[in-house]
Amino acid sequence: MIAFGVAVTRSEDYERWAGPGIERVREPDSAVYPNSSPGSIFRAYNLLLDLAAAHGGLEALVLLHQDVEIVDDDFCRKVRAAFADPDVAVAGCVGALDARTMAWWEGAVTWASFTHRYHEHGGGLLPAFAMSPHDVKLPAYARTGQVDTIDGFIMVLSPWAVRNLRFDETLGQFHGYDYDLCRQARAAGRKVVTADLKVHHHHSLELMPDPENWIEANIRLTEKWESRNGGAGARDWKARARRAEAQASAANVQRISAKMQAAARERELLTELESITGSASWRSTAPIRRLAAAARARARRASRG
Repeated sequence: MIAFGVAVTRSEDYERWAGPGIERVREPDSAVYPNSSPGSIFRAYNLLLDLAAAHGGLEALVLLHQDVEIVDDDFCRKVRAAFADPDVAVAGCVGALDARTMAWWEGAVTWASFTHRYHEHGGGLLPAFAMSPHDVKLPAYARTGQVDTIDGFIMVLSPWAVRNLRFDETLGQFHGYDYDLCRQARAAGRKVVTADLKVHHHHSLELMPDPENWIEANIRLTEKWESRNGGAGARDWKARARRAEAQASAANVQRISAKMQAAARERELLTELESITGSASWRSTAPIRRLAAAARARARRASRG
């Protein structure tokens, strides 16, 4: 049995996106847990793990954000294929190698099969490379398989992970839960992988609305795993270096977000311009505009002469 769990804080988002996506792919025996408990996502997900762990026939638990819509009719088969290797603990639709902090996008991203759908500036979509039109060739480095970490807007856990791993509630409210769980799985000798799971992520173009909280979470995560790897502790210079690294990663995300917003605004304005210039009224008044332009040109020549 494949179970689905969502930490719901806005019921309208769940009813619009996550809920319908789950209904599209769930099987008759699938358990669905829309958890609306207050508090951090770490706590909400741990409660979902406890619920799923009680199922003796559990094959996988799919954890997804309330604004994530599964659009892959072959989703359950792909999940089972990902966990055919008993050493796989965590699977996702986007992941990276050599990700040394929770800024996974600064590692070598090897797979991304989702579409970012935004609603500012009239709405639009930004397909990742594995969701581009079929006539677009995938990059040479694109492949599914083992990675260091995934992006947790959708993450699939094996029965072993459900029963043996827990999200670290001391790390914060939201950021870093995915990176930390992947590190836990790998520390236990298990694998983290990407799979060709097609989803839409309905998300604002503002990728990091709370950079300071993200920075603090990144520092805590770095300190946690450095200490487990034999680090010397949090000396002042190390703390400053970790903060600088986290601030640089956050600034990079904000720069990308600004570019995305500017591109979306440009597309919106171009659409409006095409609508105006393609209208019947625009075409019918073309002779008047030409006469007016000629009159302005004559006036400028007369003023110079």
